[in-house]
Amino acid sequence: MSNTSHSFSTVLPLTSFSNVLLFLFNILLATTIIFLNVSVSLSILLNAALRSENRFMYMLSTCFSDICSGVSFYYVGVLDVRDTYDSPTRTFFIVHTFLGISFMAILAAQADRYHAVVSPFKYSQRMTRNRSLLVICTYWVYAFIIVAVNNLVPIGVAKQLISIGTFAANIVVVVIMIGLNIRLFVIARFQLEREPPSAERDNKRSSIYLILVVAAFFLGTWLPIFSHIIVCNFFGWECYTFENDGTDPLRILPRVNAALTPILYIRGCAALRATLLTRVWRPCCGRR
Repeated sequence: MSNTSHSFSTVLPLTSFSNVLLFLFNILLATTIIFLNVSVSLSILLNAALRSENRFMYMLSTCFSDICSGVSFYYVGVLDVRDTYDSPTRTFFIVHTFLGISFMAILAAQADRYHAVVSPFKYSQRMTRNRSLLVICTYWVYAFIIVAVNNLVPIGVAKQLISIGTFAANIVVVVIMIGLNIRLFVIARFQLEREPPSAERDNKRSSIYLILVVAAFFLGTWLPIFSHIIVCNFFGWECYTFENDGTDPLRILPRVNAALTPILYIRGCAALRATLLTRVWRPCCGRR
């Protein structure tokens, strides 16, 4: 009975102004994540020209995983929940998986833009839309295989896999992401400037700058929790533990990024913005 009552209590007792503010902030954040990502998803799905480009498929993948993160934040952010192995309110790490899928989607989008700009002819031959969709499906399936393995093996083994795997994966992936960011910036700043002015050059440059900004914001909001996981899990240091996920700023930051990413997509892509205003938001406002 205590577990049941605990699982349905709010993130903090609503007995002070600051607690109420945090409660309302988490609800607003979850709602914002869902609203913005659904809006961008509909814009891409309604525009055949956007759907024909691989980079928008990665955007769509990011939006889908962030929508799931937003929906799940109504649970882990609004209620008193700790998503750990021995917690009665755990989600079996499914919620964390949606955040990890967004991580992989942005990394895949970076690699996609790098390949498209450095080797455009080979890219057009190799990376068809079906192959891009296969890449997206692969990292979605991989993520949930990892979740299944962690939930099927004994807790001690799962903790070892998480600590060692997280340390190695985070270090390698962050280094790759930073390296790709630097390389893409050099390409956008110097290599493309030498090409004659054209719509294709402007499209390449804008797509590179967009993924650069998205990746930079991603790293800024994720590096704190990456560092925390590495220090606490791998090195075994005693770290401060927050009462629940909804009061942990390191776990709230990635959700803030899930709200920022669609804003960056809208701001950085004129075609997406036009479709959003004319075919998604305006018809909805008109019906009212």
